[in-house]
Amino acid sequence: MAPKALADELHGSAAKPVVIAVVFPAMYRQRHIAGALFAGPGRDAAGIDALKAAVKDLPKDTAIVLYCGCCPMVRCPNIRPAYRALKDLGYANVRVLDLETNFHDDWSGKGYPSEPSI
Repeated sequence: MAPKALADELHGSAAKPVVIAVVFPAMYRQRHIAGALFAGPGRDAAGIDALKAAVKDLPKDTAIVLYCGCCPMVRCPNIRPAYRALKDLGYANVRVLDLETNFHDDWSGKGYPSEPSI
């Protein structure tokens, strides 16, 4: 999904998706999408376990958006394992935020809602 489309959904009045960061901890602490949950890097077993814990109480039809932004999405080591894990768990409404370059250039640098961790 395009960054602007997610920003519009997050600003809209309709039900908002659950946004989950599958990024490295230092990147999440520096800046992340406002309200995003942290699950850790999807390439690591611990990150996948944290992702599973983050969604365990969500209905299988919950709208979920995964993102990383450590590098161009086509080379991201975290997105595909996280997406596959959610699909294997039966989540049917999972989308991926298409950050073509990185989180700064494609999200926070464009003024979309982001915040540092406290």
